[in-house]
Amino acid sequence: MSRPSLSSSTALPGDPPGGRRALAVWGIGVSVYFVAVIFRTSLGVAGLDAADRFHVSASALSTFSILQLLVYAGMQIPVGLLVDRLGTKKVLTLGVVLFTAGQIGFALAPSYGMALASRALLGCGDAMTFISVLRLGTRWFPARRGPLIAQFAGLVGMAGNLVSTLVLARLLHGVGWTAAFAGSSVAGLVVLVLTLLFLKDHPDGHEPEPFPHQGAAYVRRQIAASWREPGTRLGLWVHFTTQFPAMVFLLLWGLPFLVEAQGLSRATAGDLLTLVVLSNMVVGLVYGQIVARHHAARLPLALGTVLATAAVWATTLVYPGEHAPMWLLIVLCAVLGACGPASMLGFDFARPANPPERQGTASGITNMGGFVASMTTLLAVGVLLDLTNDNYRIAFSAVFVLQALGLTQIFRLRARAARRERERLVASRVETVHVPA
Repeated sequence: MSRPSLSSSTALPGDPPGGRRALAVWGIGVSVYFVAVIFRTSLGVAGLDAADRFHVSASALSTFSILQLLVYAGMQIPVGLLVDRLGTKKVLTLGVVLFTAGQIGFALAPSYGMALASRALLGCGDAMTFISVLRLGTRWFPARRGPLIAQFAGLVGMAGNLVSTLVLARLLHGVGWTAAFAGSSVAGLVVLVLTLLFLKDHPDGHEPEPFPHQGAAYVRRQIAASWREPGTRLGLWVHFTTQFPAMVFLLLWGLPFLVEAQGLSRATAGDLLTLVVLSNMVVGLVYGQIVARHHAARLPLALGTVLATAAVWATTLVYPGEHAPMWLLIVLCAVLGACGPASMLGFDFARPANPPERQGTASGITNMGGFVASMTTLLAVGVLLDLTNDNYRIAFSAVFVLQALGLTQIFRLRARAARRERERLVASRVETVHVPA
């Protein structure tokens, strides 16, 4: 059996051609997402430094990430609509300008309030990247490559997380706060130039249908039509339930948990955070290959990831003694690495449920899920740490509450989504066979 690739595939009639040019253009788009993730996750390796720099408590520290994710989540539907209307290049360009300005502002912020404003600006720009990259993939590659394209995009994002963990952390403790964050912002300027010069929304001959200028009424219909599809809602809840445990761990609370609750050195804790990222990259490749060949594997993979994450977190938190053994922390971080790839499966439910003109809107709705869950958990952990005098076992129990909520919604929607997807597949086959003369 031939191995699926991004640059070569058999396109159906009307599909984009794929090929090397598609890979090059898409590569520019994912480079923007790569830099956005570096900036997004930079606070994860600087959490303790930020607490000292701005003299804030655990709950105030969590506000950095909560505000960033609040802006990100709140922007998803507007960004989806913008991508559907304006195209990828314009939205990505605006995103780069905003998240680079936010990173520079965070580097230079003299106060907690200014730093908060900078993270909000960063979150606004970051919100414009991933949906744009998904849209770029659907415009340049055949539809059957959708799951693999999404997983590769997530893989590149995790590479950005790896840069934060390995490079930015060392810069931070080598050259200091301002130089590290301001220096990293140069990457934003580089991808801005690449986007302006070389990015193109779609290949020649595959122009999208003109976006109708019908104002707010059309926007409401676009959102309502996407939401009515069970696949869109199922995608949102899959994303909600799978993404947040790793996001919370990497974005803010993993390093303090490993250092303060588990007694590890910063270097060892950094190595475990790196393991989460490396595991994510490996699992992403595996999940992408499985779903590309076996579409029915989407839900089992998502549910299996949720259950494995819950089991290993429970074992870690209830393990007798003051500290969990190193082997268990390694297992925890390896399993958390599967959360990101599992969250990408949410888009594989939303994508076939919506026509091309609604892909950005549907992706925006789906992408809200994990970030709403992450924001809620970040706040809950920070508040519980303050209330319990830094009892991480109690604080991290918030994970199970959100997982239970998400699983309930997934089981409620799965049959409806599967039935609707079968109906759309039959309808598309009929349209393909009965071509008008």
